[in-house]
Amino acid sequence: MFAKVKSTVFIDALKFELVAQANSSLKAVIKDEYGSVCSSMETTSPRENFEFTWNGLSELPYGVYILEISQGDDEMSMRLVKRI
Repeated sequence: MFAKVKSTVFIDALKFELVAQANSSLKAVIKDEYGSVCSSMETTSPRENFEFTWNGLSELPYGVYILEISQGDDEMSMRLVKRI
């Protein structure tokens, strides 16, 4: 596992704990329950483990989302809930 989300319930930001992989970038996409892309971001990997906060998610409506994260050849997805 190359990324761990601190909490699967969020309000306006997601916090990740990332494990670095040399020369790779982290890509993340948030999709709604119908599969439409609601938000995406990309950042370069650090040289060591670090925490990253994805801000600016306050414009998303409340509900259930799927987070898809990829780093190099590794991919993972998880269910998220945006609440009040």
